[in-house]
Amino acid sequence: MELIKEPWPWYVSGPCIAITMFLLLYFGRTFGMSSNLRTMCAIGGAGKYSEFFRFDWKSHRWNLIVVLGAVTGGFIAHFFLSNPIDMNLSAETVKDLNELGFKNAGNSLLPPELFAWENVLTLKGITILIVGGFLVGFGTRYAGGCTSGHAITGLSSLQLPSLVAVIGFFIGGLIMIHLIFPILF
Repeated sequence: MELIKEPWPWYVSGPCIAITMFLLLYFGRTFGMSSNLRTMCAIGGAGKYSEFFRFDWKSHRWNLIVVLGAVTGGFIAHFFLSNPIDMNLSAETVKDLNELGFKNAGNSLLPPELFAWENVLTLKGITILIVGGFLVGFGTRYAGGCTSGHAITGLSSLQLPSLVAVIGFFIGGLIMIHLIFPILF
């Protein structure tokens, strides 16, 4: 008998996120993936080269559990909870993606036109990764946190700067997908 694998419904996953946020706020912690990257860079010795990484990373070791949980959760979700059926995209979305060069739109979560090694290891692919990585790193530092930190921790603790940052993230995403993405692909 094959197990039917469906996404968790909102009434299960939503309260799980809310309980996690309540516990983090209760214990005086904040959530965000960029702080985990900062901790890993500090452990690796980046403090020798930048003041930003000179801090007591040992007091932030708990952040590394978040990284471990994200990697473990991604593994479990992919190999044990994923539903292998095609995604149900609208005909208009499939048509738009076909015009951009995506041949089998909706057949996989990660289209090979973007994520296959032969496409990543091209001049265009490497350039996009380097420029994108720089922009994400700069934006995260400039905004004082990443999308998950602002959208989950910042908004749940009613921080106005996080609301402004999240609005900026959405505007940036709209500009990217409607103006820049068609030029790149």
